[in-house]
Amino acid sequence: MRLAIINDYQELALDTADWDSLPESVQVDVFHDQLTDKEEAAARLVPYDIIVTAREETTFDRTLVDALPNLKLLVFHGARNAALDMVALDERQVTVCGTGYGFTNGTVELAWGLILGLVKHLPQEDAAIRSGAWGAGLPLGLTGKTLGLLGLGTLGSGVARVGLALDMDVIAWSQNLTQARCEEIGARLVTKDELFRNSDVLSIHVILSDRTRGLVGDSEIARIKPSAYLINTSRGAIVDEAALIDALESGRIAGAGLDVFDVEPLPSDHPFRRMPNVQLTSHIGGRTYENLAARYADCLEDVLAWLDGSPVRVTRQDQAPILS
Repeated sequence: MRLAIINDYQELALDTADWDSLPESVQVDVFHDQLTDKEEAAARLVPYDIIVTAREETTFDRTLVDALPNLKLLVFHGARNAALDMVALDERQVTVCGTGYGFTNGTVELAWGLILGLVKHLPQEDAAIRSGAWGAGLPLGLTGKTLGLLGLGTLGSGVARVGLALDMDVIAWSQNLTQARCEEIGARLVTKDELFRNSDVLSIHVILSDRTRGLVGDSEIARIKPSAYLINTSRGAIVDEAALIDALESGRIAGAGLDVFDVEPLPSDHPFRRMPNVQLTSHIGGRTYENLAARYADCLEDVLAWLDGSPVRVTRQDQAPILS
């Protein structure tokens, strides 16, 4: 039996889990590049019975699934993965297992890193000092400002608590958000319109699904204050990228902090790369050393449990909508 660990571009898989604990009959191969090309994925992965991937770098659509006749077990990091065609995998009777999330504060920390980088002009300050100047404009304070959260789940509530500690007014909205949940966290429940109109910082923390794809469209972005910042550490497809680019280029919003994009890695000629009012990170919200170590340990546990005939953390069809 052959097992492939793919998308291990941080080269952590072998250091953070004891793959030698697998039976000797299981041959393990590790690939350290980002496997985004579908034809390359099909050619490389065809011999493997078990594939351990990371997040959503490789899209396992029906074409790729059908090209992997030996595939019996697919393991991914996290509890959801929008790059899996779960219907095709189910039809092929491939077992699909996720992992725990690890330490969710990694994404909370990054969201605040992007917020502070934008309002305090940290990249510009660093560049100015290195070039011999002193200062890159007057930064903003956050005390008394309004932090808007699109989603108040585990990650949104973590971002909210930091905002409350900074004496910000924290408001929130999502389709199913309740008054009780807001009171539990200390946020104010508002309408969707109020969220976009009143936020000085608007941070996105909903899961990508058919209902949230394009949720932040042109009309929503048009309601954001010209002085406000948009932060997205969730999924790129939640935001209408073209509408956001237009708003940033025209100055209709002050800036954006983005960890996620429609296409990843971000194309070399993408407009975001040349915008001074945008701060970019490479989808690293959950990619801390501690998170990856915990997830690779869970991946190994998934494989061992499946080999033992008692798979754990099995993913259902409705948990993983396919990317379009």
